[in-house]
Amino acid sequence: MKIIISPAKSLDFDTELTNKDFSVPYFLSESKIINESLKKRTPSELKSLMSISDKLANLNWKRNNSFKTPFDLDNARPSIFTFNGDVYNGLDAFSLSNNQIKKAQNSLRILSGLYGLLKPLDLIQPYRLEMGTKLDIEGSINLYGFWKNKITKKINNELIEDELFVNLASNEYSSVIDKKTLNTTMISPSFKDMKNGKLKIISFYAKKARGMMVRYILDNEINNQEDLKGFDYGGYSYSLEESEKINELVFIR
Repeated sequence: MKIIISPAKSLDFDTELTNKDFSVPYFLSESKIINESLKKRTPSELKSLMSISDKLANLNWKRNNSFKTPFDLDNARPSIFTFNGDVYNGLDAFSLSNNQIKKAQNSLRILSGLYGLLKPLDLIQPYRLEMGTKLDIEGSINLYGFWKNKITKKINNELIEDELFVNLASNEYSSVIDKKTLNTTMISPSFKDMKNGKLKIISFYAKKARGMMVRYILDNEINNQEDLKGFDYGGYSYSLEESEKINELVFIR
């Protein structure tokens, strides 16, 4: 099984690591190219490009100019222990066993505007760059154009025949994958909560549920679509009635 998730804007470079193993991003050379472009931009230009505050623009200007290779544990940190948003709260990586981390390293991939495609133990340095950013890199008008073929080809190379591919990333990030050339079918679970008498996707809960599903897969060694339907963390349950679209599994609570 292969799983994709989104990164997070919030980063944690302080909590003590429970695992000192690490790997290096496959697309680090491409990350350096993107960083060189970002370094040329002033805080004011970053503010406009990324629609962020003056404070965040200044912070990320410093981050861009502090980017340095080679990566090691002194200047970078494994991605799964660094991203710190709702998805990662649901995943709770710090409580994973070493064996589960090894399994995640094989099956879980994190999409990133700067790093392209990350394994959980791939080292990253502080950054902020959403996949939807309209950044012109090597003739591409945006990051989708820069990354689409590269990421899709890499995923295809990692997939074995008929391997289950579970999309737990947001639309912003999963759109970078070229589904027409993907070697397998992408299964996209979604999570709905009852609100005012109607089932709705509520962003905060849905993000956390994506992380909880990753945890469920690792906890229960799930490797097929039927077993995936057994997901029940956080009070969710599979709904056949709501799962109307092909290749979409809907979980409700």
